[in-house]
Amino acid sequence: AARFNVEHGADIIDINMGCPAKKVCNVMAGSALMQDEKLVAKILESVVRAVDVPVTLKIRSGWDRHNRNAPAIALLAEHCGIQALTVHGRTRACGFKGEAEHDTVRHIKSLLSIPVIANGDIKGPEDALRVLKHTGADAVMIGRAAQGNPWIFREISHFLTYGTLLAPPADEEINRVLTGHLQSLYGFYGEYAGVRIARKHIGWYCRGRNNSKAMLALVNQAQTCRDQLRIVSEYFQADSNLGLAA
Repeated sequence: AARFNVEHGADIIDINMGCPAKKVCNVMAGSALMQDEKLVAKILESVVRAVDVPVTLKIRSGWDRHNRNAPAIALLAEHCGIQALTVHGRTRACGFKGEAEHDTVRHIKSLLSIPVIANGDIKGPEDALRVLKHTGADAVMIGRAAQGNPWIFREISHFLTYGTLLAPPADEEINRVLTGHLQSLYGFYGEYAGVRIARKHIGWYCRGRNNSKAMLALVNQAQTCRDQLRIVSEYFQADSNLGLAA
């Protein structure tokens, strides 16, 4: 798999041993692999040998609260040639419940010489700064907080550089970026699947906006790309005309 992706242009190979989804863990993939450190070592060594590009790894703090073996796997990963490590501050058993803890990330950072990336509950610029200061990590990784909010990256970068918060994106920019995203979805998945996959993305972009529930009800009924795009366009146009706050 690593060779295939490199042949098709991948700049790095990132091995995901952090996914907590049941359908993934039930086949001993994702974060379930953290239960078998010998198998982890075999996988990492094999992939590192297979390709010339950097190989990175993402893990959780452990399998459950009684088995927080992330530090051991982190050391193993560095020994196997992994060039950067991302750590999500929850165990597999936690899923996405509760709050992420970053003490484990801090401890791992003190053990390794390779870059360590902190992940988990980083929802905005202030969170990013707090986690970086607490852990000493080299970077942060954003997951769920970027759904429908691709501006989070520039906002965090600006805050870390200048110490000030950027204004939120204007409605025109949100509409333009969302429209481009939808067109890419339709182009990649085709109309039938694209229209259905797009529903959750439209919901994320419009989360918390005025009158979004009524608009999303229409979006979920739409069966064509053209209808979805029209509904989204009309929604933002009406929002702009009425001067509604995002």
